[in-house]
Amino acid sequence: MNKNSSIGFFDSGVGGLSVYSLFKKSLPSENTLYFGDLKNMPYGNKSKDELLVFARKIVDFFKTQNVKAVVIACNTSSATVYDIIKNEYDFKIYPIIQSSAEVISKMNVKKIGVFATIATINSGAYKREIQKHNSDIEVIEHACPNWTSFVENGQINSPECLEDLKAHYEKISDSKPDKIILGCTHYPFLLPVLTKFADKETFIDPAKIFVDFIHEDLRKSNLLRISSEKGTEKFFVSTNPDDFVTNAKLFYEVKERPSII
Repeated sequence: MNKNSSIGFFDSGVGGLSVYSLFKKSLPSENTLYFGDLKNMPYGNKSKDELLVFARKIVDFFKTQNVKAVVIACNTSSATVYDIIKNEYDFKIYPIIQSSAEVISKMNVKKIGVFATIATINSGAYKREIQKHNSDIEVIEHACPNWTSFVENGQINSPECLEDLKAHYEKISDSKPDKIILGCTHYPFLLPVLTKFADKETFIDPAKIFVDFIHEDLRKSNLLRISSEKGTEKFFVSTNPDDFVTNAKLFYEVKERPSII
């Protein structure tokens, strides 16, 4: 495996840039590709079979780009398709849920809430992966079907968003969780609203945990690119490249218009 080969990232839209931006800060010399599947966004209300088709198409594209690894910067895809595709390729595939759950399971908490998409909640992935490492932690999972669209459509400050987030927070808070996982890469960008209802420390953003995991695994696998030069980056979308650039500004500065694949 060539150390100088790129690492591919994908998500249904711009939300995965929350992981991507942290990765670029942590490992600026790495060459990277990012695919935003805007044509099929949001993923959270899609079936497992549909999500499998989307993921294979994207990872197959990354394979043509000779990547050394692929990062599933999408909780829904990690929850539903990772276990199926993980052995179909000859490069590493990093899923956000499975990679961060072990660290989360070591936190000093008795009860954890999870905000996520319908598909992620239906999969039970967070509960399964956390309790695999610590069966004493109670996990309460709660679906928030509109949250991805609020972020992608720039509606974070809308009255509808405030009302929806408040209703979901009040429902999960009835269970009195010690911490709440933001189980979709879009959700950390709703923190300015969520912190109207609880302290910021209440919420866990798995992105930082995930990036640290990838960094360490690349090091152990001798796949880190060692260079004083900044790595290259290319962006791809399945449709609406101009919308992607506009909406990405909240997450990351995309300097070139993405290519449509």
